[in-house]
Amino acid sequence: MSAAVVRSVTSVDDPLRAELLRCWTDVTNAGGAVGFVPPVTEDDVAPLLDKLLEGVHSGRDVLALLEVDGATAGFASVVGSLSPLRRHWGTVLRVQVHPSRQGQGLGRVLMDGVHRIARERGWEFLHLTTRGGTGVDGFYRGLGYREVGRLPGAIRVAPGDDRDEIVMSCPL
Repeated sequence: MSAAVVRSVTSVDDPLRAELLRCWTDVTNAGGAVGFVPPVTEDDVAPLLDKLLEGVHSGRDVLALLEVDGATAGFASVVGSLSPLRRHWGTVLRVQVHPSRQGQGLGRVLMDGVHRIARERGWEFLHLTTRGGTGVDGFYRGLGYREVGRLPGAIRVAPGDDRDEIVMSCPL
């Protein structure tokens, strides 16, 4: 495998934003369950990316950037809680590896980096949600997550195609 690293990013410049936008669009159009249903354009994804980056720039959230040989290969966002009662928890969002890099074990590398970054921030638990029917929950189970809840039919990917939202958590 090439040299893969995950680093914590708290400020995103325009060139990196463009890479993140391209990645998110490509992942979605390849069928990834990261907030949209294909087909999408960068114009569709940009508002949600910019909202994600607002949290990163505020310092509350962190971007876990996956790089392979110095090039952006994927990312995930880890969101901190605003509640003083839940400051020990983080929420993982938008986990994605570019389609050209999938199948190389980089999802595990990315999530190992997410866990390291979360521990460095003092978080003791992470939680995330997955779209039912994709099989991605099995990937997270292999990383120590367990299903703690399910919202039946919470995600409508098309008329007549409602999916469960699977809620998973992992102690760090």
